[in-house]
Amino acid sequence: MNARDHMNARDREMLGAAARGEPLALARALVATPSVNPVLSPGGHGEAAIAELAAGWLEAWGYETRVEEVAPGRHNVVAHLGDQGRTLLLNGHLDTVGVEGMTVPPFDALVADGRLLGRGSCDMKGGVAAALAAAAALARHRPASGRVIVALTADEEHASLGMQAVVGAGVRADAAVVCEPTDLAVMPAHKGFVWLDLLFLGRAAHGSRPDEGIDAVRHGALFVASLDALARELAAEAPHPLLGHGTFHVGTIHGGTAPSVYPAECRLSLERRILPGEGIAAATEPFRRALGTLSRAEPDLKAELTVGLSRPGTEVAPDSALVVGLLNALERQGMDRRMEGMTAWVDAAFLNEAGTPAVCFGPGSIAEAHSADEWCDVGQIETCARVLEDFARSFLAGE
Repeated sequence: MNARDHMNARDREMLGAAARGEPLALARALVATPSVNPVLSPGGHGEAAIAELAAGWLEAWGYETRVEEVAPGRHNVVAHLGDQGRTLLLNGHLDTVGVEGMTVPPFDALVADGRLLGRGSCDMKGGVAAALAAAAALARHRPASGRVIVALTADEEHASLGMQAVVGAGVRADAAVVCEPTDLAVMPAHKGFVWLDLLFLGRAAHGSRPDEGIDAVRHGALFVASLDALARELAAEAPHPLLGHGTFHVGTIHGGTAPSVYPAECRLSLERRILPGEGIAAATEPFRRALGTLSRAEPDLKAELTVGLSRPGTEVAPDSALVVGLLNALERQGMDRRMEGMTAWVDAAFLNEAGTPAVCFGPGSIAEAHSADEWCDVGQIETCARVLEDFARSFLAGE
């Protein structure tokens, strides 16, 4: 069953309103089309059906549209309108996390008390709907100049294969808005992260033989306790004006086989959240230093530190045309001018690193993302669509 068959069976009226570019109908149609990331949740639908749905709308509105398979069963949609002047890119990801434990129907797209309920309503189909609604409005009354790119990507919730493919294909713009949930605040800066894995090697022995055993778990615990000093150092540094301080936490720790056995191994992983401009090497060096200090105090300690996945923190200047233009559009639409920092890592980093200034701006609160009763404020979806259209027209006109 393809996306249109699925939606026709559910609600023809909703699909018709979505085809006209109505924000809430678009959001409901997107939520009603499952797109669970199959890497995170085996059996997840992936993005094929939702990509087909969105591509159909964009093509009908006059966009030059293509669906790209960036990995088996994983799809992007990239659409273009116009060919001269400034270029604005609107972005959102199509995948969601899984639905286990949800307390609301994940795909019924119910609306109650001004809230759209369901998986992905907040993260980030409400934002994708706002971008699509703005794209539809721009197609109906085309700006005199400028180019609009709509890039809807796969796999943001796991490895960002979709955005990496977009950037790798050479897609660039003068500005980009990533419609992640920001509660309609403009967020020009976000933190990155680096994951560290540590393996402590002890020696297994019976619990009655302390002369033979080396307790790897104890060494891991001593290392974790030693990091309190690093936490104080980070808290004492000058904070980023929007993001505050860099932070870290221990995510997992495993070791030992039985109470009566000295543990031969202890494995722990930790995450360091990094600020824009902080290099990976500089962020990880204090942990290597702490390990070296502990090694000198504990002659039997043997440990390995490995750097895992990392993503940079990035930012756009608060006085840039992108940031100021979005704030001005908010004000013109009767909303407060709010600029904040995005504490989570988002795909905007890939755009910024490739030379396309990108900020986050979208409906819904990040606190609702991935939640058991995920929801997005309907009024914010509609307002976001108006702000995006307003900003796009102004930006493309060179104002």
